[in-house]
Amino acid sequence: MLFRRAVVLGGSIAGLMAARVLSDHAEQVLIIDRDDLAGLPPEPAPRPGVPQGSQVHALLPSGINQLQRWFPGFLDEALAAGAVNPPPGTNRFYLDGELRDEPPGDPDAKALISSRPFLEALIRRRVLGRANVRTVRGRAEGLVLDRETVAGVRYDGIEEAADFVVDATGRSSRLSEWIEAHGFAKPEMKRMGIRLNYATALFRRPADPAVWTCISIANPGPGRVARIAGLTPIEGDRWTMLVSGYADDRPGRDPEEYRRRCLTDFPPDFGAVATTAELVGEVNTYHQADSRRREFHRLRRFPARLVAAGDAVASFNPVYGQGMTSAMLHASALSEYLRGEPDLSRPARSYFRDVKVVVDAAWQVSTTADLALPHVDGPYPKGYRAIRWASGLIFKASMRDHRVNQRLGQVTTLLAHPSALAEPRFLVRALAIGARAA
Repeated sequence: MLFRRAVVLGGSIAGLMAARVLSDHAEQVLIIDRDDLAGLPPEPAPRPGVPQGSQVHALLPSGINQLQRWFPGFLDEALAAGAVNPPPGTNRFYLDGELRDEPPGDPDAKALISSRPFLEALIRRRVLGRANVRTVRGRAEGLVLDRETVAGVRYDGIEEAADFVVDATGRSSRLSEWIEAHGFAKPEMKRMGIRLNYATALFRRPADPAVWTCISIANPGPGRVARIAGLTPIEGDRWTMLVSGYADDRPGRDPEEYRRRCLTDFPPDFGAVATTAELVGEVNTYHQADSRRREFHRLRRFPARLVAAGDAVASFNPVYGQGMTSAMLHASALSEYLRGEPDLSRPARSYFRDVKVVVDAAWQVSTTADLALPHVDGPYPKGYRAIRWASGLIFKASMRDHRVNQRLGQVTTLLAHPSALAEPRFLVRALAIGARAA
């Protein structure tokens, strides 16, 4: 037990996970969010504070591991409540329009597929069920500092004392401006313009479909436009289907245009669902201009008893499904810091170093793919040409070799760091197979 009161700004996935960790170390944990989290209706639904909640979300295997760690029995509870674990052999994957074999995996591993509001509601119920966690509705406005240490927060004109503060207010976090107002330098923000546009629709799912999940990735190339689409089963006997484009390729909200895109721009599985299944509700669109990361770990001065988590640190191209899982890994980094007998009079540098490992892994996976898009013009990492060449050969090898595919899958699902792809014996094997394929 380290604190009398810890405060979390933001009650989305990152904030809820941070609150769960803090509940082991604080007498009281207070979550401040723009929505009345305790008063939300029992039926999961998108809420104003999470505008992208109606879009497709993915929980990677690493995220499932984290949920099981912090909420024992969570997976079985979620499946019993309606989350979906598709039967074996019902997943399809298209690459550049060609149907590929279903990637090999652990036959005993369970998936957890649901809507974002469904998953967040289950996590919220577990977190708010802890005796020392409560919520209050309000808009965060700034920090209260005692010299170099955070002593509280301000929201809606109210000052709330705090012994530790987590900023989990998302992509639009104003933490940089708040610390600058107290004489600290702002962290550098790196951006990669992606100009992503996508649209999501819900459809009724029949009792026993031949295909439960379908992913289509089209890379830019001769006669091809870069597009990604995903079809996933969620609770309530429904499918959620996403179609995306970049730059001026913008899916709209008109249902007929959506069906046309599914028929003409993507493999036949998408057109079949769009034209035969019942559309539930409206088509929802979303636009994300860039991926971004705030380099907190580089700051020479930073307030003590203060950290950031989730999208407030880094947010990525959402089509790769890294956001929720990264936030859960940030929570475990917070636990590592708090269990390590920290010097609370000094900045939480070891926390930000651990978070950087997570951010680097997700950033490398997503931006390496995004830099291949014709409209994305950097920033390029050092050695980008060599990285792209090696990545291309490893990807080709993954289509022909189980071991390579398994390792690559561990990296893309955040079960392993991208450095695992550079181990000499693996790299020689992958490059040899990829070169023969090329």
